[in-house]
Amino acid sequence: MKVIGCQWDIAWEDPQANYAQALALLESAGNADLIVLPEMFSTGFTMDVAKAAEAVPSGAEAFLKRLALRHNSAVLGGLVRQSDDGSGRNELIAFDPAGEELVTYQKNRTFRYTGESDFYENGSEVVVFEWQDWKIAPLICYDLRFPELFRRVTAGGAELIVVIASWPTVRVDHWLTLLRARAIENLAYVVGVNRCGSDPNYDYPGRSVVVDPWGVIIEDAGIGEGLVEAEIDLDKVKAWREEFPALKDLEF
Repeated sequence: MKVIGCQWDIAWEDPQANYAQALALLESAGNADLIVLPEMFSTGFTMDVAKAAEAVPSGAEAFLKRLALRHNSAVLGGLVRQSDDGSGRNELIAFDPAGEELVTYQKNRTFRYTGESDFYENGSEVVVFEWQDWKIAPLICYDLRFPELFRRVTAGGAELIVVIASWPTVRVDHWLTLLRARAIENLAYVVGVNRCGSDPNYDYPGRSVVVDPWGVIIEDAGIGEGLVEAEIDLDKVKAWREEFPALKDLEF
């Protein structure tokens, strides 16, 4: 399966500009089976829930569907929902090329350190969906620091774990180290898709990467706007799990 992750300097609270930039980045890309956009890709990591959230179905959803149809690919990206009480839900959604929803996931761990938890409520469920014979689990940014979430999706059969993020430059070493650790622990491919550039609050390093089940970074988008692209092999996951059966010793 070919995976493409898109990283760019997300325009602050400007969905139309971000849709245009994602389209431009993918213009020269070849075919892919899964395209991944970052956390809150249409607005940036804003705490203004009312401004970021849209009606259901949202503009961000419509854009993801158009992108899936245009590239004949599944497309996954992060967006904001608003609950009845006015609080936000930091979510992601994926669509197949026919516009059918594959999965929705709500971020389980909102980032207390930056005040995200004051505006966005925690989710409680993890999800695994199937696409192109793979079992895929999506998680969001700060979730990466909680290995128990990754164990839960691995228990659900996940072979590819996708982490979308707005991870700041000051902790880029943590980002790379934790992505590699989660791949090693779970004997799975891990794809981390981060933004680059800056917003009114933080600088972002990019460094979207694809990590193989041995914890080796096999593709790295670097620090500027661009794509991370990789062919990943399901047989390698299955063979490594058979050869090194550590997952059989887990207690869930």
